[in-house]
Amino acid sequence: MIPSPIHKVLSTFHKHRVRALLMGGQACVLYGGAEFSRDTDFAILADPANLARLQRALRELQARCIAVPPLEPRHLRRGHAVHFRCGAAGCRGLRVDLMARLRGLPAFSVLWRRRKTWKLGAHLRVAGLALPDLVRAKKTQRDKDWPMIRRLIEADYFANSGSPRPGQVRFWLREARSPEILRELAGRYPALFQQAASRRNLPGRGQGSWLAWEKALRREEDGERARDRAYWRPLRRELEALRRRRVDVSLS
Repeated sequence: MIPSPIHKVLSTFHKHRVRALLMGGQACVLYGGAEFSRDTDFAILADPANLARLQRALRELQARCIAVPPLEPRHLRRGHAVHFRCGAAGCRGLRVDLMARLRGLPAFSVLWRRRKTWKLGAHLRVAGLALPDLVRAKKTQRDKDWPMIRRLIEADYFANSGSPRPGQVRFWLREARSPEILRELAGRYPALFQQAASRRNLPGRGQGSWLAWEKALRREEDGERARDRAYWRPLRRELEALRRRRVDVSLS
């Protein structure tokens, strides 16, 4: 269930026709991988018309920017997140995080074509990242994201393993974090599993101890964490420079 403060943000974005895709914890809630999330995260289209609609929605929510960078296209297109805190009645204190570019994912236009849509109540439809895109976006250096990836895939697998679409099978083989699920898939789809295992450097079908599987999955996770750190390193330097300039201006 989406709490009422978050519902207010979603309905306000919908009212102003903001082109945005729900991601982060709230999307995980709707996919059945999480029970609760405090913040609301969106991927947004960073063109002038959509940013104007977004600004109108943020004004209605009485949302103020709470950190660097400010909401400007150049920062969004570089991959920075812009953070807001709502002040309007019904959503006071709720944080809203916005991004236009996500590591390892294609342009917003592609994400929009692949979107998932949920109906929340009689008049509200909410668009979010497709599950494979959400899983990709969750491959970060943060400890909390990796258990979430595992739960998202498990929820999808247990809901659909009885009669999966071919694309779902390939998704599970590509992304599953559970040795149990991977071994089950190896038995059901041996040829597809061998292809995926080779790409992911996993033990072959029927091979390797439980510990070997866990080590292989950990190596894969460590590699993604390292790539995420490398991606954010220059962006963090840019943020620090923006913070220093803000301090210098406030002291002058």
